[in-house]
Amino acid sequence: MKKVAIIGGGIAGLAAAYALEEKGENIEYTLIEKDARLGGKILTETHDGFLVEGGPDCFLSEKPSVIKLAEKIGLADSLIGTNDEFKGTYVYSGGRVHALPEGLMLMVPTKIVPFALSPLISWPGKMRMALDFVLPRKKDDDDETLHNFVVRRLGREALDKIAEPLIGGIHGGNPETMSLKASFPRFLDMERNYGSLIRAMLAARRRSPAKRPEGSGGKPGTYFMSFKNGMGELTDALEKKLGGRILKGKEVVKVGRSGTHYQILGDGFGEITADAVIFALPAPEAAALIRGWDAASADILEETPMASSATVSLAFRREQLPFSPASFGFLIPHVEQRKINAVTFSSIKWNYRMPDEDSVLLRTFVGGAKNSHLACAGEEEILHWVKQDLKSILGISSNPVMSRIHRWIHARPQYTMGHLERLHRVEQRLKSLPGFYLAGGCYRGIGVPDCINDGMNAAENVMRFLHGTRE
Repeated sequence: MKKVAIIGGGIAGLAAAYALEEKGENIEYTLIEKDARLGGKILTETHDGFLVEGGPDCFLSEKPSVIKLAEKIGLADSLIGTNDEFKGTYVYSGGRVHALPEGLMLMVPTKIVPFALSPLISWPGKMRMALDFVLPRKKDDDDETLHNFVVRRLGREALDKIAEPLIGGIHGGNPETMSLKASFPRFLDMERNYGSLIRAMLAARRRSPAKRPEGSGGKPGTYFMSFKNGMGELTDALEKKLGGRILKGKEVVKVGRSGTHYQILGDGFGEITADAVIFALPAPEAAALIRGWDAASADILEETPMASSATVSLAFRREQLPFSPASFGFLIPHVEQRKINAVTFSSIKWNYRMPDEDSVLLRTFVGGAKNSHLACAGEEEILHWVKQDLKSILGISSNPVMSRIHRWIHARPQYTMGHLERLHRVEQRLKSLPGFYLAGGCYRGIGVPDCINDGMNAAENVMRFLHGTRE
């Protein structure tokens, strides 16, 4: 019987364990997680009848790994889509909340009239964006920052008011340092294949739309999807499906190599010997554990910047608000110099999130690559900043009936310039370490579907290695 150790019980580690559970013949695995719970950044709680997401509240349905996994583990009927009668993205700019123009796809306008009538972008800004039609494509294939790419194709105003809040917010990133190839390779392909982002998006609209995935009850899904009981329903169900040894609240302090085996030493458990090991860990934690036997790889992994952020969930009675929420929320560009960078009306975006119809649940976000220090402040100070901005922007002066703050300190990986080259160097070095694999959001994609794919791919590589076939 071959033995595998999986270090890290976030969604990537859980996915790896499930893949071994499902397909790993003659393989025993041990999943080790330092926290008292599994799930990593997927964290769902219930407070006073409100369903609170401390981490991601959804996944992209166009990436099928979550839906496929949900179907396998019996959660197909729990999948839900957003309430699209309220869909629409808004941006706070110049003291007002403006709707992003209809037809805007990934920051690129595809409908002329709504774009022309939108007050969000000035007429000079609109004319500059339209130049994307005629500007030449980039001659070389070198990487560039998201900032440089957007300014080059669409102009500075499009960066500040659309791209930075809309796209940078996905990563909690800074467009001035984000690698286009690592973060948004789709944009690079659009320019290369069509010579224009607008032309590429128009072509995408003309193509027959793909069938949408199904949500709960067989209803068509939406672009963003989740689960009736929150994203934590996925990780809880995965944990219940695992028959291997699971160690929670146990921290690995050292991983060594002896011949063809790995020795895992930890706080609260004896030595574990494994034929293969999966590090489903953030890059800095992985670096610390391999430094003793591969300092060069550790040095490369430590170059991955990690930003900090905080998610602040607030609940109100409907009569406390001076307005009736009728959208998913809005984004706040960095140029507005606010402490919060987005507001989501969770009780509008999703069903099953509040105890009654007279309640409102919203989430705000603090920090990110440009303002990581804000997320490191005390909880009382963070709550004060949030309430100040909500009062100034939305006129909310009442105290919430429930508040919950989740801070993620040095926990959001940044795919900065050189990320793909660094990853390639590490992967080349790891070829000399048979049976050792990395998985998780620090490497090949930050979203929940990406992490599931990465964990499952690591497990597939382990099985091929242990069964004597080449990767």
